[in-house]
Amino acid sequence: MSRPQDSNLTLRALIILGVIAFAFYLGTELGLIGAGLEADRSYLSYLILGLYFGATLHWLWLAHALSAERQRLASLEAAANARETLPELSEGSLPPLLANLQKKAGGDASALVGAVGDDLANRHALGHFLSDVLLKLGLVGTVVGFILMLLPVGEFGAFDPERVPELLAAMSAGMSVALYTTLAGLVTSTLLKAQYYLLDASLARFVNRLVVFTDVHMGPDAS
Repeated sequence: MSRPQDSNLTLRALIILGVIAFAFYLGTELGLIGAGLEADRSYLSYLILGLYFGATLHWLWLAHALSAERQRLASLEAAANARETLPELSEGSLPPLLANLQKKAGGDASALVGAVGDDLANRHALGHFLSDVLLKLGLVGTVVGFILMLLPVGEFGAFDPERVPELLAAMSAGMSVALYTTLAGLVTSTLLKAQYYLLDASLARFVNRLVVFTDVHMGPDAS
């Protein structure tokens, strides 16, 4: 019987991506994204969005690769449980990570399972790093915005009441940069963290199943 964790991870990732795309579409239709990009004189918002979209494509590719590993492990589990031994499968019929397990049949595969888990976890490291980068870029935008907001004050020199509206307009432009870049960094960083949390949770379940599989069918006491 198929377990819940055997569900297609790629499909779940595409559903989440569709929800995110719809949210961006609503933001565009309401003019929020356009207004933020137009007001950002530092162009940091463009960089933040570009990095986020690139990281999301990387996340989708990782989800597809992990989904393939999970599905093939499920096939191995079903075949091994039916025969009560590790099935004789050709190396070409297995993904690279599980093909190594086939070579280790009958031996101690615990070290290999740990290496498999570490290799998969390292694939996610770039996504977590980019999530922190997005947040830091938002904070950089905050600092840049405040600098742009205070520059007109130093340029005014002597106080002139008639130029106060001009000063406020210049300061508000800098404040817009600070607020929009901070918002862009916070939103994209939070979304990317949530996306990779889904991937990490699926990876943890996959490694746990891999450990059980090797202990039952490839350990020294396996039949």
